[in-house]
Amino acid sequence: MNSDLFSKNYFELFGLPGSYAIDSAKLDAAYRDVQSQVHPDRFANASDAERRRSMQWATLANEAYQTLKRPLSRARYLVRLNGIDTAEETDTAMPADFLMKQMEWREAVVEAKAARDEQVLDRVDRDLLEARESRLQELKAALDEQRDFTRGATLVRELRFLEKLQEDIADAREEI
Repeated sequence: MNSDLFSKNYFELFGLPGSYAIDSAKLDAAYRDVQSQVHPDRFANASDAERRRSMQWATLANEAYQTLKRPLSRARYLVRLNGIDTAEETDTAMPADFLMKQMEWREAVVEAKAARDEQVLDRVDRDLLEARESRLQELKAALDEQRDFTRGATLVRELRFLEKLQEDIADAREEI
């Protein structure tokens, strides 16, 4: 096992370029390759220290894979690698137009839930999916083309809001 695995970032661990756009098939293949090298089953007869190290490496590989395979977590990680904290829990500053739209969506969800109106929930959900797709495209441009990690952090916060609102819609559907 390569002893410097812990000194690599997740992209390096899998031999991928440090960019938002990644080849999912290459990520999957690289993950399988790394796991085949570090999986604890390969070290069943090794010393306690080697088995423990194998478990740590396998855990790191799993964490790296889960982070890179999901667009939002990959963007968050890439922004962090470039010295920017997304501050999702503390920074609520967002563009005014997004804040206004956010209030409209929230209001619509609350009213639809109260009225038990699934059609409104469907409409808001479609709007959110469009907004999400648009922001994912903006995120790709900001991170890979413009290398604007501050803008990337803002987009991650916006996408996290959209994700939370979609969860609220799912919860509202269950209650209806």
